[in-house]
Amino acid sequence: MPLRNAVQLITYPDRLGRNLGELYQLLDQHLADALGGVHILPLYPSNADGGFSPLTHTEVDPRYGDWADVERISARFDLCVDLIISHIADESPEFLDFLANGQASAHAELFVQVDKLGEIGLEDLAKIHIRKEKEPFRRVQLADGSQCRVWCTFTERQIDLNYESPQTYRLMEQYMAFLAARGVKLLRLDAFGYTTKRIGSSCFLVEPDVYRILEWFRETGAKYGAEMLPEVHDHISYQYAISRRNMRPYAFALPPLVLHAFLAGNSRYLKQWLRMCPRNQITVLDTHDGICIPDVEGVLPEAEIRYLVDEVSTRSADPIMRRSAVNVHSVGAIYQLTCTFFEALMRNEEAYIAARAIQFFTPGIPQVYYVGLLAGCNDFELAERSGEARDVNRHHYGLDEAQAALQRPVVQRLLALMRLRNRHPAFAGRFELIQSSDSSLAMAWRHGEHYCRLQVELSTSQAIIHYLDPIDGRERQLRC
Repeated sequence: MPLRNAVQLITYPDRLGRNLGELYQLLDQHLADALGGVHILPLYPSNADGGFSPLTHTEVDPRYGDWADVERISARFDLCVDLIISHIADESPEFLDFLANGQASAHAELFVQVDKLGEIGLEDLAKIHIRKEKEPFRRVQLADGSQCRVWCTFTERQIDLNYESPQTYRLMEQYMAFLAARGVKLLRLDAFGYTTKRIGSSCFLVEPDVYRILEWFRETGAKYGAEMLPEVHDHISYQYAISRRNMRPYAFALPPLVLHAFLAGNSRYLKQWLRMCPRNQITVLDTHDGICIPDVEGVLPEAEIRYLVDEVSTRSADPIMRRSAVNVHSVGAIYQLTCTFFEALMRNEEAYIAARAIQFFTPGIPQVYYVGLLAGCNDFELAERSGEARDVNRHHYGLDEAQAALQRPVVQRLLALMRLRNRHPAFAGRFELIQSSDSSLAMAWRHGEHYCRLQVELSTSQAIIHYLDPIDGRERQLRC
């Protein structure tokens, strides 16, 4: 069955309650009528990167529960989980077997062995897109005493998979079949841009290789009834390319564009994007990562990007920077701003609810991150304790704390918006962008006689919805 056109929640398995059981309790008792789906961030056994270094995709970390807990959620909600396709943990059975048996291992071809790629010069290194403060290679010693280098884009615990090998595709299909059998309907393809390795290139989003890989995932997932959600932060043209290939792109340009609209009091650039954005996208204002900047390069002028970065940086933790593999200490432009969305809007409840209304009227299926659901503020204490700047937006809510936060007036207003977005028949129809001044924004949905229209005044952050009540046919007004 296709995904429901309803709001989804993004959450970790242990941050709305201690585990999947407590998460289900919260969903069942407080959120069942406000959500159509749930995206559970990595729930697999992992040894690094906040769960994104999986040992396997066929087990649930016992700290979180088991597959019965997962299936209880998937029975009531459209379930999205992460399929980490770029790498696997160095404690995975496959990599441990490679260390023990070297080239004789049945899994030897799963991994990108750097020395088999030929000479890599300084010019080649300078082009490689990296995610850490060192070149993306790790030297390992095999049981027979020999050594080799393997590619590891992220931490050294995360070993990149080799998409020149049929073994990698077989492993991925096993994972997809297993997860679909547990009720998963949407697979988020984490960091898919790093699956392409071609020396002399950035080794990131190498075309056309990356689309051949994505199309294989789309076709294979379809056999098991699962859709694909490829995750990438880069120029918006990549999201269009994903959409054209019948996969769901992320609307990662939306968060910085909405922030800019409220902070600058100007909707011009947001409206330009709304006219052309993919209609089958997944919309977000916040995720477990920061507010990403590459997604609006070419959409916002450079001066406006600098304005946005300067404005939000005063309220965020350390930004995530771009670096060069040839000079790992070099610092380029800002990649991510680390801040909760509520904090980025200076805890202005009116602006925050208006921003969510804009998200819910934007074409696509909306996802709301758990910290955003609860209008959470920056957790600087957690970020300082962990040493991970993005943890400022990854607060651990105990069940009692989450239940109390759900009763806050700002959260109740958000839940009311979510229910309207899920239930009103107009959202099954056609999106309309209505002419408005640069200091305002007007959007609508129409389906037959049904309509739902949003008017936002940026100077006051006032958001009003006019709609036709589907029950009694009367015109009504809701001040968000």
